Amino acid sequence: MIATAQLWWYTARSGGLVAWALVAGSVLWGLALSTKVLNGRQKPNWILDLHRFLGGLSVVFTVVHVLALVLDTYVSFGLLEVLVPFTGDWHPVAVAWGVIGLYLLTAVEITSLLRKRLAKRTWHLLHLLSYPLYALATVHTLTAGSDKGTFLVRALMAVTSVAVVWLTIVRVRSLGRQEEKPRRIPAL
Repeated sequence: MIATAQLWWYTARSGGLVAWALVAGSVLWGLALSTKVLNGRQKPNWILDLHRFLGGLSVVFTVVHVLALVLDTYVSFGLLEVLVPFTGDWHPVAVAWGVIGLYLLTAVEITSLLRKRLAKRTWHLLHLLSYPLYALATVHTLTAGSDKGTFLVRALMAVTSVAVVWLTIVRVRSLGRQEEKPRRIPAL
C-alpha cells in the first residue's frame, strides 16, 4: 500500500503529466479547428467543444498538480514557491517555467470564458498565449518532472511538439493565402 507521502507525490506527478497532455490536446484541437485540417471529417462545433473541454480540464489537473505538490512533504513546496517564480530552492528555474505557465493558462482560460465580452482582436491576441503556454509546460515537464528521462514522456512530447509546429506552419500559411485573395470590387 502507498504511504500518504507517496500518494501526494504520485498525485503530483500524474496530475502534472495529465495537465500537460490536456494542454497539448487543447492546443492541437485548437489548431485543427483553425487550420480546418479535419474539415469534412468532423463537425467544427464538435471540435470546438472538445477544444474548450480539454482547456478547462487542463486547469483542473493543473490545480491537482499544484495542490499535491503543496501537500507533499518530500520537497516542501509552499504557496509562495508554487505561485511566485524563482522563490524555491528545488530547481528554481525549472519550477519557474511551470509557475509562469500556470499564469498563462489562467489568462487563456479566463479570456476564453469572457470571449463574448471581449473584442475579437483582444481575445485572439490573448489566446495566442497558448503557444508559449504549451512551450513552457513542455520545458517545465522536461526539466522539473521526475519522469523527464523516460522514453515514453520524451517521445510523446517530441511527437506532440512536431504536430504543434506543423499545424502552426499550416495555420500561418493559410493566413497568408487569405490575404493574397483579390477582393471583389463592387459594381457601381
